[in-house]
Amino acid sequence: MVRMGPDVPLLNEYKQEFFWKRFPQTVLGGPRFKLGYCAPPYVYVNQAVLFLTPWLFGGVGTLLCQLQLLQALHAALLSGVLMFGAAAGVQAVALYAGRRSGTVERLGAPNILVDEEEVEFTHCVSPETVRFIAPGKRFGLNVVLHTVLAGLLCGFGTWYVLLGRLTALYGSIGVSLVVFVLSWVTLCIAEYSLVVNTATETATFQAQDTYEITPLTRPLYVFIFIVVDLTDRFSGPVPELQLASQILHVIFLFLPLLWALGILPPLDALFLWGMEQVLVFGLGGSPMSTNLRLLLMFAVSACVTVCNYFIPSTLGVVLFSTATGFLLSLDLSQVGTLCHGSRTECNDCGLRRAGSPPPPLSNTFGWNLGCMEVLLYLSLLLAALAEAGLLHHFHASAQSQSLLKGPQAPVSYLLLLLFSFCWVLREIQGAYIFGGLFLNPLYPKGMSSVQTLKQRNRGLFIAAAIRRVLLYLVSPFALIAFLSMDESLQQLNGVPLSVGFTRAFRVAWQSSEDALLQMVVIIIVRLAAGNNTLPGWDKLGTGVQLLLVGLLMDRLTQFLAKLKFTLTVLVTSWTEKKQRRQSAGTLLALNASLCPLLLAVVTLSALLSAPLLPLFTLPVFLVGFPRPQRSWPGPVGTACPCPDSIFYQQMSGSLASALRTAFARGSLGSLAPGSHFLGRFQDRMVWIMILERGYGYCTVNIKGLELQETSCHTVEARRVDEVFEAAFEHPERLGLTQGFNLHWANALTPCAALAVRVYSDARNVLSGIIDSHDNLRKLQDDFLKALVWLLLRYCVKKHKGSLWSCDEATGIGGRKSQSSQRVQTTCNQLPDAIVVESKVSSLRFRQDSSSLTSFGDWSDEDDLFGPQPTRRTVALVTAEAQSGHTVLQTGASLPGSVEMDGLFENMALSALQPLQPLGLGVGMPVVDKGRNPEVFKESPGSLRQLNFSCPQSEVFNLPTGWRTAPLLPSRLLQLRPLFPEDWFRFALSQFGPVVQNETSEDMTKALKEDETLKDLHAQVAISCLVSLGAESVFTSPSYIYRLYCGDVPWTEGLEWLSSSKELYQLALRAFRFSFKLLFDQASLGPMESPEEMFSALEEYEKDWYIGLVSEKGWHDSVLQEKPFLFSLGHDLSMGTYTGRVLSLQEQLVQVGRLNGEGVRGQWANLSWELLYATNDDEERYSIQAHPFMLRNLTVQAADPPLGYPIYSSAPLHFPCL
Repeated sequence: MVRMGPDVPLLNEYKQEFFWKRFPQTVLGGPRFKLGYCAPPYVYVNQAVLFLTPWLFGGVGTLLCQLQLLQALHAALLSGVLMFGAAAGVQAVALYAGRRSGTVERLGAPNILVDEEEVEFTHCVSPETVRFIAPGKRFGLNVVLHTVLAGLLCGFGTWYVLLGRLTALYGSIGVSLVVFVLSWVTLCIAEYSLVVNTATETATFQAQDTYEITPLTRPLYVFIFIVVDLTDRFSGPVPELQLASQILHVIFLFLPLLWALGILPPLDALFLWGMEQVLVFGLGGSPMSTNLRLLLMFAVSACVTVCNYFIPSTLGVVLFSTATGFLLSLDLSQVGTLCHGSRTECNDCGLRRAGSPPPPLSNTFGWNLGCMEVLLYLSLLLAALAEAGLLHHFHASAQSQSLLKGPQAPVSYLLLLLFSFCWVLREIQGAYIFGGLFLNPLYPKGMSSVQTLKQRNRGLFIAAAIRRVLLYLVSPFALIAFLSMDESLQQLNGVPLSVGFTRAFRVAWQSSEDALLQMVVIIIVRLAAGNNTLPGWDKLGTGVQLLLVGLLMDRLTQFLAKLKFTLTVLVTSWTEKKQRRQSAGTLLALNASLCPLLLAVVTLSALLSAPLLPLFTLPVFLVGFPRPQRSWPGPVGTACPCPDSIFYQQMSGSLASALRTAFARGSLGSLAPGSHFLGRFQDRMVWIMILERGYGYCTVNIKGLELQETSCHTVEARRVDEVFEAAFEHPERLGLTQGFNLHWANALTPCAALAVRVYSDARNVLSGIIDSHDNLRKLQDDFLKALVWLLLRYCVKKHKGSLWSCDEATGIGGRKSQSSQRVQTTCNQLPDAIVVESKVSSLRFRQDSSSLTSFGDWSDEDDLFGPQPTRRTVALVTAEAQSGHTVLQTGASLPGSVEMDGLFENMALSALQPLQPLGLGVGMPVVDKGRNPEVFKESPGSLRQLNFSCPQSEVFNLPTGWRTAPLLPSRLLQLRPLFPEDWFRFALSQFGPVVQNETSEDMTKALKEDETLKDLHAQVAISCLVSLGAESVFTSPSYIYRLYCGDVPWTEGLEWLSSSKELYQLALRAFRFSFKLLFDQASLGPMESPEEMFSALEEYEKDWYIGLVSEKGWHDSVLQEKPFLFSLGHDLSMGTYTGRVLSLQEQLVQVGRLNGEGVRGQWANLSWELLYATNDDEERYSIQAHPFMLRNLTVQAADPPLGYPIYSSAPLHFPCL
């Protein structure tokens, strides 16, 4: 963001003009009277005639009915037939004009983000004019369907607004005339959008209307009003229906206003929202993570309720409701996993699903549906059935109906105690108490490590375990006991009672905490009433009472959250200087003067469970249209992937395990579907959304926000850090005044710190290390030692039969395990978010240079390397010489990666000496030639056979081709003193026992004294040294950097070295290892013994990936959870070299709860602003940083195409037991 502040325009001039052209069209239902360019008068006249056509036909029918020439039904039928004919004529003309059009155009789904193009009109009935006024339908089925619906709508609409009917309702001719005229305006708008041209709706849920559903939206709402009126007409005299009809006739007049403001949802959102509301509050279920699960769960739950209604026995109702309530509240997605068979097959299936990694603790209880889980669930089910059946059976003879004396009395007091204990035990688990107002004095502060957290949290762990037992094992049985003994079960002869008890028995399992609170409210009301009866309340029955209390508490919670969001927007629009626009004072004065209206808007949005939409995130509040809790129509797991996505892929599995523990403990508070959480670690932001909740499980979606921070992102990230710091890192703030949450008005409320296995990122400037002559002088010796170690290790691996294959050595940095081979096929497809279960052993952390600098000193905002064109290295060019095969691959550029262009600004790589293709055959037959001084110039077939003095030396023999370097013997003899003989003997003594059947000191000594073996390794090592141009002491950091990157300058032995792929890789690995040794020794001091160096090299091989950030091996190592990664970089702008170290360890990820209604409101505004106003300006006001609302982060976390998270997991199911 270059431009920030309150003066950023809400809409630029072009978008303002476009908006004021589109909005009148939306109000009128489709006519385009404001075009922005000159058009002939007949364009406007034709649209006006088509707009008034339904009123004309309806007026004819109404007039004939008023003159008593036709009955009301016949008049409505006449109007409908006339409208059907007119609609058919319009569709026929539109189809004819489309065929007569000179240019053949493919009718695709209309894109609401595309602006209208200027049309050249020739005459009033030209194809261009017809297509402009009536574009026509894309599907033949819609032509027929919409035409028939147009006739029905006009016919029933005429019947709906007949003057005789209106006069009978209101008893006044004047009122009837007003209602008649305005009602026909509503009908004309609905007919025009259905038949002629559909306007873009402000209530837009989908970016594209693929199946032409939008034209049906307005007629559907008209039909809803007509159905209520017809019910009143043909039913008996029901005062409630007549009152409803009178009210709806008045609301009918304001339908155009409701459509224009976007309060009424489109059909798809209405359908999903309606099913979700009925499932949650009517059937006791939970919002679902996908639309398909929602549809299936709604159908099954409705069938259960219907079956309950027809069961004649109350005992059967109790048993059936208990069983089905328990089964439907479980995570039924695990049944599919069980059907797949073996867990291996399930994991392979999971790897193909984006963002659904098997968590690291997938073998622990609850992650999969196994024998233990089935036994537990079966035991709970049988115990619940036994309890419910016995209590209901023996309660049938009880006569006392009083709660204070009846059999429900002890259970009632038990429920009160359970609620009190569970609430207190949950409240003390988080960083704040009492709704985030005060710091929790029991929560540990100043935690610097995971060990400190675990030590200080032992008391809270015990409290959480007690709460878990009370909530998941005791509470459901107590609730079932209360319901089984309820007297209203004897009156199960109505639909409300049947629905209420079906819901009550299910919600006891589905959401035990909410059910406990609802039951406590009912018990308190009954205890307060004492022996007095509440006729209206008691007649409802306990099941319906629980339904009403649950609905009321949900709406009350939404109202309070929306009110807090409203106050935050209002107050910060003035107190925050960067948010204070010129109109801020005026808007505040209007909101103050219209305070009742503002409260009415907040209340209406809460009652409808609709988002409160702050227009352009200003203190101008509208009621957004109701939509599902997920807020977005697309499937969960859509993201905008980039190379940084791998860091979120890696941490998602460990984060899943940490969230599971936090959910079970209650550290994150109440887990209602639709709740949002924000996690923070270093430069990573994790957005967590609760999708679904059931008995012992919770389904969430994990999103990762961008690491390349913009200025707006940085401002909000800094405020997030301040909020977390005030909660977790200030142990001295324990007084009454200091314990108050100073950031209570912020959208983020800290909850807990979680131990997550993540990569910490440290970057160091290598000035004084890579350019130090003392360090560079040791690099040559370290290179030879590392190469000797790798050559010996190569021989050991070859002896054991596990030599690297071509596929296992894609990157230079290390071998790939079996788990990495599965990742290799999909690691380039970032949308398929995969996290592989870690196979590495426990972390052996060696203190290295990562402690030299603070993690917070680096920001991804700084572009260290600048935009550089892609250029290939010599190693890559060499590899590409093979037809269709690449050995060294370079992936997409990552933050911190280095391109080779900085080294050759004025020279193309094609000008360098090309290498021979890698991977030629080695290991030719050996022929004994004796000690020939010219052996290095002869072919492999003419080489002598080596005579080792020790039989075990054959194990450490090297391939024959590695001894054929085209180098003069005199040159090799001159460099022979560089070979580290003592190190060779020491390394041989360490590797020797590995390949011997029996450990023998004599055999090890014989190996060390074998001169032929030593000469062989010295020859190969010195040849590699010369081939890499490293025979002299390194003096240039740029040369070191080139060798590290694999860009080897031409030398006389390079062609020979590159001809052997394995030896080339070993030499390059050895050089990278030697540079890492230089890096560590310069930071931590020299290694004082061969044992220490040998241990360091073993650690590099096992626990490190040493390479480049841009290499594919780097990505694979992150996904495989390699304990450490190191890369060397070059800052071209500063002329410095940098080292980057990633360390995998358990770190504290701070997690806080976001104001869910604030998130929904901002997402609703984002949807309106981008899909309707098409305001996609990257510098628009509504995306600027807001430290209280976290506006920029919230926009990022929205689903694409409106948001841009770089990672998004598929729905993840966590066990909470």
